[in-house]
Amino acid sequence: MAQATQEFGDWPLKRLMTEVCGSGHKSADDLTRAQATEAFERILAGEPDPTTLGAFWLSNRWKRNTPEELGAYVDVMCERVEYAEPDADPVDCGANYDGKGRTAILGVAAGAVAAAAGTPVVVHSGDRVPTQKQDSYKHVLDELGVHTELTPSDSAEMVDETGFGFYYQPAFNPAIDDLFDRRDQMGVRSFVNTVETLANPAGASVHLGSFYHLAFAKKVVDTFVESEFHDLDRVLMFQGMEGYDDVRPGYTKVAEWDAAGDADEGSEGASFDDFEIETAEYGMDLEEDDLAVDDVAADSAEITEEVLAGEREGAFADAVAVNAALRIYAGGDVDSIEDGLDAAREVIDDGSAHDVLEAMREF
Repeated sequence: MAQATQEFGDWPLKRLMTEVCGSGHKSADDLTRAQATEAFERILAGEPDPTTLGAFWLSNRWKRNTPEELGAYVDVMCERVEYAEPDADPVDCGANYDGKGRTAILGVAAGAVAAAAGTPVVVHSGDRVPTQKQDSYKHVLDELGVHTELTPSDSAEMVDETGFGFYYQPAFNPAIDDLFDRRDQMGVRSFVNTVETLANPAGASVHLGSFYHLAFAKKVVDTFVESEFHDLDRVLMFQGMEGYDDVRPGYTKVAEWDAAGDADEGSEGASFDDFEIETAEYGMDLEEDDLAVDDVAADSAEITEEVLAGEREGAFADAVAVNAALRIYAGGDVDSIEDGLDAAREVIDDGSAHDVLEAMREF
């Protein structure tokens, strides 16, 4: 049996591999909250050697993490996050940090539209995060001339001044940023790719994210519930293009969690529901290929500018509007996606969405 250490306790990663989680996806056991907490504390302290760390990350991947494990990992991370809460209560948009490589990033435009409609929005990302190291929010904002390498307090001020805020991972979450090289050597995703999107650096009460399968949305909700750090009121997740927080054209599944339940149904306690939306039902003739671009960062910035200025119609304008509608709906400022679409189109038409972009540039 491995010796206990004075700093961490009884569970070095090698012992966890041998006795708990390293025997394969059918026979491995799940970690307790205490074991998961100690494991991630060791990882963030740089204690495990690279081979053991890689093996531990892979064992977590093949056995699949439980919400209890993920909740513990989130809490260990959050203890090290530098939080800066704006006066506003924004919608926290937790896109996958490793970016997109084929389709436009619509969240900057959608966030500016939502902000103009009265729903503050926060986005956060790093810079070329493993594994894919593709374009993310930061790179679109850079192309638009928006300052991105902000301190957390400046990011919070940006939210209050413009309605849209960008938080830069190396500034607010340096412990995760310090794992860059080890994650890069892995070549595949680990649970870090999931938990970093749940940092919620603005302390928002609403989280908006994406999933490939509905079961993952439920796992994220359960992770927030298991977290002793987060106390959210609402989570909205949908099937996103390339796993990002841009809704897929056509048929899309949406998952919705409310901590207070559904007052209209007379329910007590939290509620979890899912429903479908069809972009065609909103008069949108969209396919994912219609949103493909050659240069993700540069083309997304150009699309953002043109849509917000009212100079582009068609697929991209429709996609921005529906993504803005979901953000407005997530924030509780409208009762339906349809009402959110009306609000989004109004602020694009009257120029106030483009005013938000100009305010972001001037900040």
